[in-house]
Amino acid sequence: MVGKSQIKLIKSLQLKKNRNLHRLFVVEGKKTILELLNSSLEVHYLYSTNEEFVALYSDISELISAVDLKKISSLATPNGFLGVFKIPISETVDLNDWIVALDAVSDPGNLGTIIRLCDWFGVKNLVCGANTVDCYNPKVLQATMGSITRVNLVYTDLIEFLATATIPVYGTFMDGASVYTTELPKKGILVMGNEANGISAEVEKAITKKIAIPQFGIKTTESLNVATATAILLNEIRRS
Repeated sequence: MVGKSQIKLIKSLQLKKNRNLHRLFVVEGKKTILELLNSSLEVHYLYSTNEEFVALYSDISELISAVDLKKISSLATPNGFLGVFKIPISETVDLNDWIVALDAVSDPGNLGTIIRLCDWFGVKNLVCGANTVDCYNPKVLQATMGSITRVNLVYTDLIEFLATATIPVYGTFMDGASVYTTELPKKGILVMGNEANGISAEVEKAITKKIAIPQFGIKTTESLNVATATAILLNEIRRS
């Protein structure tokens, strides 16, 4: 039986400040949990309503009732599998390839998708400004589908990071040069901005080249979704 102290701890991890305090995060879903177990991440404990799963990981797991699982789950309908993992220490950012940097991306689904895109296109480092949504937010983790284990995520002062970078910094702007006619280098930093406001004025000062995805249809759509735009730009970066 899951104790009250365990329930209290796991429920508290739904908040960023408590994840940072305990250096723990929660992930739900069998597929994603198995991805994390097969990665370099360190597991804290597992909970499941599935007896076979608990027997397989008997030293690090506990059988839990559906009632207790609902108490610790962030899902409206828990799927029977919940894992608590330790937040890893970020690695040093490697400047020998392309890096994606995010300026105040606030939607968990967008961040999760961008993490998956970095994984797909072989971008090993994702740098997030302090005002970007927490990558260990449960909704972000669901959207990454396990890709978070293969991307080095670093939260830092984005302005300072870009100011000291020794490689070109590309930013996405509506009035930028077409990415389809821009000669892209073998390494650089691609900065993507906030969903509503784009790249902030402070971060813009560190941009060395402004690029854009040209619009071909009727100009009624103001902008692309940030995750969609990231997919198009990473495709061009790797294609070139």
